Amino acid sequence: MDLAIAGKWALVCGASKGLGFGCAKALVDNGVNVVINARRPEVLDEAAKLLIDVAGAAAQRDGFAAAKVIAIACDITTVEGREAVFSADGGPGKNFDIVVTNAGGPPPGDFRDWDRDAWIKAVDGNMLTPIELIKATVDGMAGRGFGRIINITSSAVKAPIDILGLSNGARSGLTGFVAGLARSGIAAKGVTVNNILPGKFATDRLEGNMKVAAEKSGKDMDTVRQAQQAVVPAKRFGHPDEFGALCAFLCGQHAGYITGQNLLIDGGMYTGTF
Repeated sequence: MDLAIAGKWALVCGASKGLGFGCAKALVDNGVNVVINARRPEVLDEAAKLLIDVAGAAAQRDGFAAAKVIAIACDITTVEGREAVFSADGGPGKNFDIVVTNAGGPPPGDFRDWDRDAWIKAVDGNMLTPIELIKATVDGMAGRGFGRIINITSSAVKAPIDILGLSNGARSGLTGFVAGLARSGIAAKGVTVNNILPGKFATDRLEGNMKVAAEKSGKDMDTVRQAQQAVVPAKRFGHPDEFGALCAFLCGQHAGYITGQNLLIDGGMYTGTF
């Protein structure tokens, strides 16, 4: 399917690996120019090299110009980091057509151990930073008549996980904000805002959570891994490429009537009807 977004510009946060990289890869494969962001320059540079290869292969296959890939290593949760992204040499400034917000989730644990600073950091990274990115880009999207905002949140928004209290709280706040924004005047101007809620994907984040679960239960990692795969109806963890494909579709021209939604991608784990 031609998503009809070749040549557009996307900002993809947390794109050095995992779900963010999966999204950037799928967009580049569809001819979208990307500015990718993460904190660690060495890991981000490796991701950029892989994406450049994908861009070249896609251009040969589909006959469009190879997508540009710009890597900006910075802390996107800071004013300075956001300015670095918006002033990237060769980038679109704040004139992004697509913004994919993504932040490493707050650490798991027991809420009794979290002080105010821990909560503020979680809210800043997983609620306020996405809002700042949206605020900086959404009016430009509306003015041009096209925009796609995708927030990578968590299945814990829909089905809270006890050890992920910081994530449950911060991401739920973002979800409430998005629900209102998506149904405001921007919807009539071609701008959609959606959240993707990942379940158990093979990422470093999942490995970290399983490590905490192993330490808490006294079981070894293999036992915990097998047990967690067993509770997924698909009997496996998701792959970041699967996540990226959904993200790219939501960014495409064919998804213009989908907005304000929380799309769960979890291999069937959520057992509710709605």
